[in-house]
Amino acid sequence: MVNYKKFFPITLLSAFLIVGCSNSLQESGNNKKEHQQTESRDIVEETKSVEVLPSFLNDKPKEMKNLYASVAKNRELLENIPCYCGCGKSSGHKNNYDCFVYKNHKDGAIVWDDHATKCGVCLEIAATSIQDYKAGKSIKEIRKKIDEAYKNGYAEPTPTPNL
Repeated sequence: MVNYKKFFPITLLSAFLIVGCSNSLQESGNNKKEHQQTESRDIVEETKSVEVLPSFLNDKPKEMKNLYASVAKNRELLENIPCYCGCGKSSGHKNNYDCFVYKNHKDGAIVWDDHATKCGVCLEIAATSIQDYKAGKSIKEIRKKIDEAYKNGYAEPTPTPNL
């Protein structure tokens, strides 16, 4: 019997690495009125809840859509995990959660950020963190693993407070 759980991270990370990092603006032609742009040229879009994904994901791979949905449900985890793509300086992000979500409203509405759709580092950090959290690792253990994995050869981490 094949254990598909072992293949999920490989498939997910492969899809995300294809995306890569770029600062290019990606818009779908019919949705320009629904989107706002942040100073860093990211697209943000509000939906009524974490259950409703933004339209900028419509043409993205299923794995990316699934990761965005998982990120929204793992806010506490990812607000404690830094990102190492340089978005702390370029976009003002404070943690990996900010790469996916611009703002959460008290009424449950969420303002999504498309930054992660253009960055394999953001996607990889979130996917690894969520997978490890589901496997029973503590936030502190995951933070240590991410910091160790990205300390060399990547941009300065976001200014995520220490645990």
